[in-house]
This record gives sequence, structure tokens and C-alpha cells, in this order.
Amino acid sequence: MSVLEKVRPAPRAAAPREPRITDEHGRRVRVWELAWRYVLLLAVLALTVGPFLWQLSTSLKGPTEDIFSSPPRFLPEHPTLHNYERVAATIPVWDYALNSLKVATANVVTNCVGSALAGYALARLRYRGRRAATLAFILAMLVPVEGIVIAQFTTMRELGLNNSLVGVVLPGAIGAMNVLLMRNAFLNLPYEIEEAAFVDGANVWQRFTRIALPAVKGTLAVVAIFAFMGAWDDFLWPLIVLSDPSRFTLTIGLNYLHGTFANDERLVAAGTVIAVAPLLVLFACLQRYFFRGVGEGAVKG
Repeated sequence: MSVLEKVRPAPRAAAPREPRITDEHGRRVRVWELAWRYVLLLAVLALTVGPFLWQLSTSLKGPTEDIFSSPPRFLPEHPTLHNYERVAATIPVWDYALNSLKVATANVVTNCVGSALAGYALARLRYRGRRAATLAFILAMLVPVEGIVIAQFTTMRELGLNNSLVGVVLPGAIGAMNVLLMRNAFLNLPYEIEEAAFVDGANVWQRFTRIALPAVKGTLAVVAIFAFMGAWDDFLWPLIVLSDPSRFTLTIGLNYLHGTFANDERLVAAGTVIAVAPLLVLFACLQRYFFRGVGEGAVKG
């Protein structure tokens, strides 16, 4: 071994590199920026989910627990389902829920079918007056519901549909916003795909059902969720058009519960949880399609 080899120091081991945090565009994100984002997300989560969790906690508390204690207790000491039994014993909540389910299901079917057909006609077909029809749907969104509710009630009465679930469904059968959502989704489809299908001999109906509609499942799920939520949570129109208690929807029935037992917060909280639970189930089933967004018409490689 030479003298130089003896004197030369051994090479140092390379220090381990710190993990690099990047965003979706590949840009580096500082640690404090990432922590600040998570703090904001947790704050938004607390503001949105917190009230529902508090209602759920209140509905599970027994009559001996103080729901107005300071500092407030979030978790019930002795959880019980007795409040839900009291709701069912006080009002026919399951009959009201069934009526709401009928209205919401019919609203989802009519909005999905009608909005898809109208959106495809506005986006893909060529005819005179297409821009005027699109403008009419945009202007329809600007009209407040309270401004036309009297005309809607008069129309339902002339048709003999007042005090019926059909009369509740009909005014909201096809929403203008849902039509525009489907139109924008169909506009994102490349025209070359339909042109190739046209060359192969496919007619308009075949191009709609076999090419265009399967490509916009995400937007269709958005329309279904919006239609279900709008029909399930609607209070003003069912209150106006319905007079028979056996046809009341859940929102009207819970209003009677709240008006009669305004001091029993546990009972009101249990009714609120019953009303919100179907919306959570629907969103959980359709969330994979919901988050695809309204721009789902693009071709994926």
C-alpha cells in the first residue's frame, strides 16, 4: 500500500436526503404550508360535520343527561335509542319517510332521464333555435321559486293534482341547472367519436345511449344526488300543495314534531338524524362517480 493511500481519508457516506413533498403539479410544498392547509381543512370539517355529529350525540342521550351542561359533553354517558322510538310513537315517521322516498325517487328518475335527453339535444344536435333554448334554461335558473309558487299551485289545482304526491313531483321533474350540467358534460365529448359511429350507421338514439351516455356517468351521478337532495329536503312546496296528513313528506312531519315538542331537544335531534341518514347513504353509494366532476366527457388513454 502506498503512502498516498494511507494518508487519503476515506470517503464520507452521503447524508440521507430529506423526503420532498410536492403537490399535484410537481411543485415543492414547504412543511409549514402543508400544516396550514391541514389546519384549514380540519376547521372546515369541524364547521360542516360538527353540527350533525352534535345532533347525533344529542339524539343518543337519555332523559337524565344534561344536554346544556357547561362545558358541553359531546359523548353520551349512557347511549340509548329510546328517542328514536319516541319519534316513531309520536308521529308516523316511517310513513312520512316512505312518502319522501317516493317523491325523491321519482324526482331522480325524471331529472336523470329528462336532463340527459335535453342536455344531449342542446349540446350535440344541430337545429334552429338551439341557442335560444339554452338561454331559456339559463334564465329559468334566475327566477326564484317563491315568485312562481302561486302559479304552480294554480296549475296543479286546475289539473286536479293538488293534495297528491304527483303534484309534489311534477314542478321539479326537470331542473334547469341539471339540464345545463348535462349539456356541459356532453359538450366535452369529442365529435370524432360520434362521427365514426355515424359512418358505421348508428342513428341519434344509438349514439346517445351507447356512446354519449356511458361517458358521462359522473355528471349523471351529480344530477341524481342534487335531485334527491332537492326533493328530500323540500319543505315549502309540499307544505303548500299537500293537505292530507297521510300524504305528508318527512320534512312536514318533522316540522309538526318540532312545533309540538320544541323543548324536547333529544326528540328533535332524533328526527333530524332520521331525515339526514338517507342523504348520507346515497352520497356514500355514488361518491366514486360524484368526484369525477362535470368534465367527464374527455377521452382517457
